[in-house]
Amino acid sequence: MGTYDAAAHERWVDEPPKRPERTPFERDRARLVHSAALRRLAAKTQVVGPQTDDFVRNRLTHTLEVAQVARDLGRTLGCDPDVVETAALAHDLGHPPFGHNGERALDEVSEACGGFEGNAQTLRILTRLEPKTVAPDGRSVGLNLTRATLDASTKYPWPRADAPDPQGVHADGTTRAVRKFGVYDDDLDVFAWLRVGAEAGVRCVEAQVMDVADDVAYSVHDLEDGVVARRIDPGALLDPAERHQVWATVRDWYLPGVDDAELDETADLLLAGTSWPGTPYDGSRGAQAALKNLTSDLIGLFCTEVRDATVEKHGDRPLTRYAAELVVPRRTELAIAVLKGVAAHYVMRADDRVAVLERQREVVAELVSLLRLRGPDALAPAFRADFDAAGSDAARLRVVVDQVASLTDASAVAWHARLR
Repeated sequence: MGTYDAAAHERWVDEPPKRPERTPFERDRARLVHSAALRRLAAKTQVVGPQTDDFVRNRLTHTLEVAQVARDLGRTLGCDPDVVETAALAHDLGHPPFGHNGERALDEVSEACGGFEGNAQTLRILTRLEPKTVAPDGRSVGLNLTRATLDASTKYPWPRADAPDPQGVHADGTTRAVRKFGVYDDDLDVFAWLRVGAEAGVRCVEAQVMDVADDVAYSVHDLEDGVVARRIDPGALLDPAERHQVWATVRDWYLPGVDDAELDETADLLLAGTSWPGTPYDGSRGAQAALKNLTSDLIGLFCTEVRDATVEKHGDRPLTRYAAELVVPRRTELAIAVLKGVAAHYVMRADDRVAVLERQREVVAELVSLLRLRGPDALAPAFRADFDAAGSDAARLRVVVDQVASLTDASAVAWHARLR
């Protein structure tokens, strides 16, 4: 059990183990791995649609990479590896079809029921929508994970009313409007239970590890995907004019106050301190190997810097739950932002992609409207039962949003065509 107390191992509904040799956290991981919600991520967008290329990452492959990074980093800090890995496996479950773009569309049409946010939807899936355990009163409690694992899966431990104002812009240049929060108002009961003993707004160290692992993985792998797709030239960071444009995107999307000089210095360190390719990518095995070596260098560099800075602050002892604050050095934060800025500038802001994003939002918004018009008979059976049990228009809208959020990219398009 390590440094995790009895409260960390508790479940919302008590369930005696079927195999006593497994720890409660091992059971959590197994439940997540076998869930339908995790499988659906294979057909949901990471950066570009999963149907566009045999190489490009989807939400599931991204999730598996985050889980590996989180497990290794968490283990070096003394976290239970199964807790951090399960949190990482869960971190994107709430993403609707078309990723963040679908999230934006759902938030715009769900104002009447409290908005939409992927992380709040993740908690809803884990504690309500993904069927595994039913409470004595007949209510679904989702996967019924332990308190420690649910807490580790909570990236933004506050409701919408307490969320900070959004910053930055979307790919089409419009101001970001989606607030980042981790729980809808009608899930506050289980949220209060999983946060027992936690200070308001403070994340456990396992959730911090999950969050950093996500940043590390997608900053590195989105770069790799962009290079392989020939949308990103690794040599672009050598050109001052190209850098200037990328740095503007970094400020728009990630670090509003950073100046060019600091980003130039960061880029120079990355180019000199890693196996950054010196020639254009040509798809040969040699080029593939060089690119893979770069991803390994970057992930190793970032995780080592975070681990060393955290150990330097807190000492070489197991760091679990609320015993520590993860330390991300400024140079690591800047390097990750540089990589994310490169991918955002050359891939996510590309003119052809902006047009696709607009159509995706139309599909999601129209799906919600069509399902509300058609009523419960158009919903899947589980959501039909939720709709029938809902006691208000807002509650019924939330059920429709739950249904649309559960769809994959392809099924969203198919449902939209069928309902029209």
